[in-house]
Amino acid sequence: MNAQTATAQKVGLAPDYDVIVLGAGVTGIYQLYKLKQLGKNVTCIDALADLGGTWYMNRYPGCRFDSDSYTYGYSFSKELLEEWDWPERFSPQPDNLRYLNYVADKFDLRKHMQFNCKVESAHWDEQNHVWRLHLKDGRDMSCRFLVTGLGLLSAPTPPRYPGVEKFKGQSFHTFDWPHEPVQLAGKRVGVIGTGATAIQLIADIADKVADLTVFQRRPNWAAPLNNYKISKAEMADIKQRYDDIFHRCSVTPGGFEHEPDRRGFYEVTREERIALWDKLYEEPGFGIWLSNFREIFTDEVANAEFSEYVADRIRRRVKDPVLAEKLIPKDHGFGVQRVPLETNYYEVYNRDNVHLVDINETPIKCVTETGLETSDARFEFDILVYATGFDAITGAYDRIDFQGVDGQKLRDKWKDGPVTYLGMSIAGFPNMLTVAGPQSGSASTNFPRGIEVGVDWATQMLEFAWQHGHTRFEAQPMAEERWTKHVGDMYSTVLMRKAKGWFTGYNSNVEGHEYGKVRHLVYNGGTPKYVSVVGKVAADGYSGFTFA
Repeated sequence: MNAQTATAQKVGLAPDYDVIVLGAGVTGIYQLYKLKQLGKNVTCIDALADLGGTWYMNRYPGCRFDSDSYTYGYSFSKELLEEWDWPERFSPQPDNLRYLNYVADKFDLRKHMQFNCKVESAHWDEQNHVWRLHLKDGRDMSCRFLVTGLGLLSAPTPPRYPGVEKFKGQSFHTFDWPHEPVQLAGKRVGVIGTGATAIQLIADIADKVADLTVFQRRPNWAAPLNNYKISKAEMADIKQRYDDIFHRCSVTPGGFEHEPDRRGFYEVTREERIALWDKLYEEPGFGIWLSNFREIFTDEVANAEFSEYVADRIRRRVKDPVLAEKLIPKDHGFGVQRVPLETNYYEVYNRDNVHLVDINETPIKCVTETGLETSDARFEFDILVYATGFDAITGAYDRIDFQGVDGQKLRDKWKDGPVTYLGMSIAGFPNMLTVAGPQSGSASTNFPRGIEVGVDWATQMLEFAWQHGHTRFEAQPMAEERWTKHVGDMYSTVLMRKAKGWFTGYNSNVEGHEYGKVRHLVYNGGTPKYVSVVGKVAADGYSGFTFA
């Protein structure tokens, strides 16, 4: 269906801005750049004290990319690519934040940003075709178009154990790790959680603390990061190959350089499969996941064989066989959810000062003034770290009172899971583009590669509206229904449908989410297919949208 243009109507009071961008992280920085290139009156606002998003907040020890650094940076400026040197194959948080500040300063973006701007509500004004925002500090803002770059993992889920407020030592969620140095030497530390964040943290601090106790609800598959310093010669070579690197990222399903092995799983011998897996296990990054046989994502038998291979590698690295089995997932296969990458994580459990507590066997009862209590023991700590995850992708939207046409609340519309058109727009919420939102092509790919696609598309759509004098656009309900069904149908073809990670929204520790209910949060058709779909929508005059 071609875009339908409604009868033009007189629009009243002019808004404060043409566009307000919510979030000054990786998405917001690039979106602001694109809109300033068009000369638009735009501001980028963020609840945090400075730019950087996830790389501003996550300062816990061990925090770094699991994407290859040179595939994570922006690709839009050849000058920027030439100027910036990545220090490591997988860059650490301080350098990542330094990079984003460098980008903002180079393109003079900071003067268009406003910080400590926590948005409490964003309400659609149908009469004037504007969004009206109310901030926690009492200010109000308005804009014709609203673009959200709220982040995939920016709504941490705090622990919900009784007595959390009683603990007299230091305690914090990993997302809220203090900006000032935390003294770990000689401390008794408890870490609750063994997800991707915890895996980085635990491996980094085990040799720095006096005693470390890890409380595990469910183990995750993890594979070696195999990080290293990038030499000047290698960096020079990377700069020469950037065009090819970004092209390869654009044609692979995950937005990385890694491509699936084109041989069929059952076309090669067991010995050949082992040889490939041995090679990939020793290489840097996601090759062990994304350069594998395609069948490990879709075929139960193939996935089980590969999962057992990885389980055996874990057994070789952990001396205590009973402990090793506790670290091996039994409820899902390798690669059906996003794979954490680690550096000597499993070897940590060979240390005398590191202890693992399975809270399925001995559940946590409460936090006390001096530590916490399980069903069979009391633990005393100086520091408690809650690596309890995030209300992924939709959580940041739920924390703002978005109201669309006739006062419809977005959190009510998404109560049972998100419904969107292209992951970029929502019926009933005109003039709002959800770049990197649920069901978009950004959530399940190498993030900057995905958001560049989303930002470019959003910018082109806004240009279309401006060029045609439109002051209102809205996704059509039928288009939204078709897209949401398409996203859900694609889960049926992959083993991800059984995953209990954030890709499926299967988060039992998120208040208000039904335990065990799969929420179709990500588009898993791959980057090339997504680009093709949204490109066709644009070429058809933004079919599936109504303009006024």
